[in-house]
Amino acid sequence: MLFKRRRPADFWERMRTFLWPRRSFWRSAQYFAKRVLRLRATPHAIAAGVAAGAFASFTPFLGFHFLIAALLAWVLGGNLLASAFGTAVGNPLTFPLIWGATYECGKLILHGGPSGEVPLHIGRRLRDFEFAQLWQPLLKPMTVGAIPLGLTVGIVFYFLTRWALVAFREQRRRRLAERARRRAAAQAYGAKTAAG
Repeated sequence: MLFKRRRPADFWERMRTFLWPRRSFWRSAQYFAKRVLRLRATPHAIAAGVAAGAFASFTPFLGFHFLIAALLAWVLGGNLLASAFGTAVGNPLTFPLIWGATYECGKLILHGGPSGEVPLHIGRRLRDFEFAQLWQPLLKPMTVGAIPLGLTVGIVFYFLTRWALVAFREQRRRRLAERARRRAAAQAYGAKTAAG
């Protein structure tokens, strides 16, 4: 293969690249944005898919974000591939902020303010998978807080994506029309010089 690595990446190299991309997070974000803009679907479908993915990133159910995003995109009439791209809102840099915000928002909604209750031994409960003991102090507030925050971010991403997509397609249409006009003018000039 032409661009294959000479030495395959080991586990630690793959882990480092997963947590911190080789080029930068900004370049990765630009790549995802261009991939979304080049999808073939209606602006509503793509924007609804991205919004569904952004909403799913706010839920505390890691490992199910793609499934939640795909289900929401299907319900909203969104693009499933765009929903997968939208889940990139949740990444190693944003998850601590998202989790803290959803937890605090959920405590505010459920208890009217800080409850003073701090979940203890989360690591042990996760290791032993004591879901019932994690639900009340941690997952329930995060789930409740994820709804208003995820909806807000999802709506913002819907309108931003739709606006960017319409602008991108209009610019592309103009560029192709200009290129076709130049080609037609060059052909007409070539035919005129050949005849004259």
